[in-house]
Amino acid sequence: MKDYQENFSAMHPEIYFDARNRAHKAEKMLRILRDHLGADLSDHHALDLGCSTGMMSRLLGENFGHVTGIDIDDKAIEHANSHYSAPHMTFRVGDAMATGLESNSVDVVICAHVYEHVPDPKRMMDEIERVLRPGGICYFAAENRFVYREGDYGLPFLSIVPKWLGHIYIRLAGRGNHYYETLLTYWQLRKLTGRFEIIDYTRRVIADPQSFDASDMIPPGSFKQRIALTLVDHIYWLFPNYLWLLQKRPGAC
Repeated sequence: MKDYQENFSAMHPEIYFDARNRAHKAEKMLRILRDHLGADLSDHHALDLGCSTGMMSRLLGENFGHVTGIDIDDKAIEHANSHYSAPHMTFRVGDAMATGLESNSVDVVICAHVYEHVPDPKRMMDEIERVLRPGGICYFAAENRFVYREGDYGLPFLSIVPKWLGHIYIRLAGRGNHYYETLLTYWQLRKLTGRFEIIDYTRRVIADPQSFDASDMIPPGSFKQRIALTLVDHIYWLFPNYLWLLQKRPGAC
């Protein structure tokens, strides 16, 4: 567990209380998953990697037959177990790089803005492939390294500067002592996920935000939507966030 940021919930206490925002994020995930898998997810087992306090896992659990939530943060898991425990919900402290689940045991993996927090994202992708059943799907939301404002700390250009400078930057900004996260470029993300078939929902969500409950971020017919579509169509490698479904290929172990 070396190099993990184990006290993420203590540094970001808002994750205990932002129920409305978490519910909205969960609905966005579900819209994409239902679009691909069908409306009824009740016979699917989902693994929520980096489940934190369990709030989104609980919302996912209203749709899936079973949800297993794993996080390295023991205080967050303690909160999840005390608030959202149910027969179809399992929460435990665990490592995204070694979940302890059986091979080919889950239908869907949720990996939403997790890769940058893991010391070895390749090992995490190995583990995702291992636990997914053949044809299983990973919901993969990923922030691009070339983003103006880094998502976890809200600091301009933080993800772009060298790591040693990032440590100094967040200290001077009063946001922490160590910059744990490591964001990847578009090309690095493609290499990271290359073992999977990528089903790209990024443009589909931008083009039809109403269907995917994303109108709050991309108002239909707005200037922001036109700019986003231009970026996706012409400078995709510079787009700030990607929404991909990663499908385990037939014959993969």
